[in-house]
Amino acid sequence: MRHVETLDNLPLRGAWVTIGSFDGVHIGHQAIVNNLVSAAHQAGAPAVVLTFYPHPAVVLRGLGGPFYLTTPQERAELLGKLGVDWVITLPFTQELAQQEAETFIQQLKQKLDVCCLWVGHDFALGRNRGGNIETLHQLSQRIPYQLKVIPPVKIGEQVISSSIIRQAILTGNIAAATTWLGRPYDLSGTVITGDQRGRTIGFPTANLATWFERLLPENGVYATWAYTEQGRWPSITNVGLRPTFEQRAPQPRVETHLLDFEGDLYGQTLRIEFIRHLRPEQRFENPARLIQQIRQDSLAAREVFAHVS
Repeated sequence: MRHVETLDNLPLRGAWVTIGSFDGVHIGHQAIVNNLVSAAHQAGAPAVVLTFYPHPAVVLRGLGGPFYLTTPQERAELLGKLGVDWVITLPFTQELAQQEAETFIQQLKQKLDVCCLWVGHDFALGRNRGGNIETLHQLSQRIPYQLKVIPPVKIGEQVISSSIIRQAILTGNIAAATTWLGRPYDLSGTVITGDQRGRTIGFPTANLATWFERLLPENGVYATWAYTEQGRWPSITNVGLRPTFEQRAPQPRVETHLLDFEGDLYGQTLRIEFIRHLRPEQRFENPARLIQQIRQDSLAAREVFAHVS
């Protein structure tokens, strides 16, 4: 898989393309991409995903704070694992948002020689979302290209979307997020030096410096898998403001205690997979009570890991 940030000078001919934000690369996205890849490769054509950063909603609605389910690079890597040949991440700007749908599709024809365009059932692009399914059908008669519309993926009556996954994560509903993503929600970051209070009470933690735009789960304690350079470790992760020690923490921290690990993780990249929400974050009257609770959390996490792979 090749990941680029421009439409210019790409050696693509007869590309089969899908367009979208693809934040999280959830099971709905996977349905579109799997079908695209299979059909494109059967036809001997390159499978291309055209996506954007920042997310159009961030630019058009002025959304601030943590938002994304994946970084642009993580998204590209997930798409590559599905067999995509090229991921094109275009900068999304107000200027691009004002471009007419026909102009944009003409560019795709010129730059990528797009042969077949695959989109979701509610897809639209261009100024005022003018490039809806009906418009794309009309444009396909003039430009030309084939248009494939993929129906929504549902579980029960629930249509799977990045929005409902964000809401599940923000409310600590890790089980639903895992189902809808098709994998556990995860975070990666560099292990940095904290205040080392965990070490003084017998439970050293790895403090993660995560991407500031990455969505954090609801404050609380979670059973997690921790992936280090040495392998995978059962762990408990606290996301929150540490009210036992701090009265006015400026922002949530992500701290992970690896249950069976001994060693120095400073400077390493650590990836955390969230498996189960154990309890809300709470303030304890003294460190002794916190230690007692951490022991209970560790036992609860081990019980979780005894039943998951």
